[in-house]
Amino acid sequence: MLTIDPKEVSTGKLHRYLLGAIGPRPIAFASTIDAEGRPNLSPFSFFNVFGSNPPTLIFSPARRGRDNTVKHTYNNVKSIDEVVINIVNYDIVQQMSLSSTEYAEGVNEFEKAGFSMLKSELVRPFRVAESPVQFECKVKQVIETGQEGGAGNLVICEVLKMHINENILDEDGFIDQHKIDLVARMGGNWYSRANLGMFEVPKPLSSLGIGIDAIPAEIRESKTLTGNDLGKLGNVEALPKKEEIDSFIAENKDLADLVKANNKKDIHTQAQLFLEKNDTDAAWKLLLAKTD
Repeated sequence: MLTIDPKEVSTGKLHRYLLGAIGPRPIAFASTIDAEGRPNLSPFSFFNVFGSNPPTLIFSPARRGRDNTVKHTYNNVKSIDEVVINIVNYDIVQQMSLSSTEYAEGVNEFEKAGFSMLKSELVRPFRVAESPVQFECKVKQVIETGQEGGAGNLVICEVLKMHINENILDEDGFIDQHKIDLVARMGGNWYSRANLGMFEVPKPLSSLGIGIDAIPAEIRESKTLTGNDLGKLGNVEALPKKEEIDSFIAENKDLADLVKANNKKDIHTQAQLFLEKNDTDAAWKLLLAKTD
């Protein structure tokens, strides 16, 4: 058996062991605002419920292990003691993952990840309209477990109001665990889907993805492509060049015929098949191909 003394391994290595062993971990999709009123949205898997009277949730935007910096969410809850914790299900997991990209301060992750900002009733941060359950919370306390990289910052929240999509309720009015279709974090790139087990979502690019807001409107507003599809499309650093697109289409007669027919539904359906195989490059080339 491998035995590890936390004091004798690097923080990064210990972090990997901890996250590989402790899971699946629920995801707090935390919406906050900064002192200037700018929205921020970020997921955290150091999260759970810790009481129902008063209803208490705790999540931790930990210090970054690589450079000991803190996250925008941490600064925001220290400045504005309110947060909305949105629950993540399978329908929004790709968009949620895209939002975890480390965009610059002030960038609106709602827009980058293609989420709808829903006004809260009791707190200032916005809710994620697409989330099946949303908790409006008052931040009661922030406990810092250390000042070095990897240290946790426990954000203790009291739930002031809870919003539940009625489509996930059972006949008795409670949450149906099959309908809510929850996902949770595992180690590395792995997630767990309560209905089906583990699946993989590649981490966002270390460089910035273009974001869903940069996707052309006719694609972004597709009736065929889902939020997860758009999340994958938004997680590319740059769009393919025209010569790459033309070469790809010329090499695939079936796709050339599809482009020539110019049936957007058929094109988007084929692009969706590419995305299901994680071939985002092919999906983009098909979507951007133009008829002569």
